[in-house]
Amino acid sequence: MHPRHLSPRSPLSRYILQRQSYRCFSCSLRLSQTPPQSQQQPQDGTTHFGFQSIPSASKASRVSSVFSSVASSYDTMNDLMSLGIHRLWKDHFVRSLNPGCPEPTSTNHPRQPWTMLDIAGGTGDIAFRLLDHATLINHDHESKVIVSDINPDMLAEGKRRALSTPYAHSPRLEWLEANAEVLPPSIASSSIDLYTVAFGIRNFTHKETALREAYRVLKPGGVFACLEFSHVDNRIFNAVYKRWSFGAIPIIGQLVAGDRDSYQYLVESIEKFPRQREWRDMVAGAGFMVPGMDGEGEGGWEDLMGGIAAVHKGVKPLN
Repeated sequence: MHPRHLSPRSPLSRYILQRQSYRCFSCSLRLSQTPPQSQQQPQDGTTHFGFQSIPSASKASRVSSVFSSVASSYDTMNDLMSLGIHRLWKDHFVRSLNPGCPEPTSTNHPRQPWTMLDIAGGTGDIAFRLLDHATLINHDHESKVIVSDINPDMLAEGKRRALSTPYAHSPRLEWLEANAEVLPPSIASSSIDLYTVAFGIRNFTHKETALREAYRVLKPGGVFACLEFSHVDNRIFNAVYKRWSFGAIPIIGQLVAGDRDSYQYLVESIEKFPRQREWRDMVAGAGFMVPGMDGEGEGGWEDLMGGIAAVHKGVKPLN
């Protein structure tokens, strides 16, 4: 149903009018035909927590404590980390994926609703956008999103926010407390059309394991899509951004949220995340074909605002 056909008094109509309208743009990308083979890095029992080295077994609980602390101020956190434009990045990220099944061109090809999995998506920011796009752009009222997060406080925040959307009590939106490195049996192999993770994967203990799990649950032809803070290439811009990140954000975190340590970890976690080329190779190493990567190993990601964030995608091969 198109928005103009809705009653102006309906809840969905009021909700749509509150959202900024946008047009879909396609993301036509050339797929690499020969992705590198998977190379699992040895694990020595330790990992990084920001700039600290800690036992791998303790990282999940340490990260969980951070996000329990910032759950209620999540938007403030991302405003500080992204200079206030994370909402635009999320909009762009979702548009580029064009989620939802378009209307069939004939009765011989019935609509096949998508099942989308939003990992580390507790607050619902990406899930609500995915459903909005599927509904308003592709006129798809059946595709659904499973929001998975390891942290119950983040999920509780997402459920609270969902109450102001049309999806709060809809079967199109599910909530799942789970570890992305070992998804539960309810997420079967080859069952997911689109796997998204935004501003979350840098906090995972074993990123290669999470990538292999993403590959397992995606259907052949399914898409892995990651939006994450990354690394600025321009030396001058990088110096300015680093000064802001390490000099201002933890102090503002203390003033705004009363939690300097969590914000200090978050900026350090960006610094420890693989650079764009390395992360692209890790995605390819998990078995994905990487859109945009040429035969000489160039390209394969999209920088946002000079590399403050980047979008990476992978397609599970059909065979």
